[in-house]
Amino acid sequence: MLRISNLTSGYSGNEVLHDISLHVAPGEIVGLIGPNGAGKSTVLRSIFQLAQIKRGAITFKKHDVTRLHTHDLLELGIGFVPQGRLVFSNLTVQENLRMGGFLLNNKDVLTRNMNDVLARFPVLREKLRDKARNLSGGQQQMLAIGRALMMTPQLLLLDEPSLGLSPKIMGEIVEILKQLNAAGATLMIVEQNVHLLLEFATRLYVLAAGRVVAEGPPEQFHDPAVLRKLYFQE
Repeated sequence: MLRISNLTSGYSGNEVLHDISLHVAPGEIVGLIGPNGAGKSTVLRSIFQLAQIKRGAITFKKHDVTRLHTHDLLELGIGFVPQGRLVFSNLTVQENLRMGGFLLNNKDVLTRNMNDVLARFPVLREKLRDKARNLSGGQQQMLAIGRALMMTPQLLLLDEPSLGLSPKIMGEIVEILKQLNAAGATLMIVEQNVHLLLEFATRLYVLAAGRVVAEGPPEQFHDPAVLRKLYFQE
């Protein structure tokens, strides 16, 4: 579904990723793990033109999306939940969700998609008229995911979804991600909480210093000594 080939990218002329290649097959839950500064988030940001691509190619379902704008990626079926629960704080929950579906011209489809999102996140239905700034951290994360789901993406990219959340709330979100995957969505997740991804990812990539240093099923990375060696390139 997604293939990244020999990608070199970064910010303000500084390279963060160095000639990395990876792929995501339909139906997978692929996790990106590694130490701080390894370039995990830059992988996702490169797809959405939030990092400067110097070399390499990104393809989605055989379409070259290396230089496509955000609205083109959304229309093709790629959704993105950035790090930090970025919601429109002065807008209501309902308005935030409508912003997620701004490319939908059919009002019936917009309503249907919103109802689907609210069915997955019942707490958002209860807060529909509330300003996003008044939601708890967990509710804001649910809103950020719900907003991305308004375009019913086939591939959903999530950057640090557990950041700042309690284990209970993160457990609820993991269950929702599992349900989305069971319903046909493919997921690619950047996460510092390695143990979280070990529980439900189908495959992991380990990045260190802007390069892919290992790839395989979660079972391959259960030994802390293995991860330590990969993280610190011992």
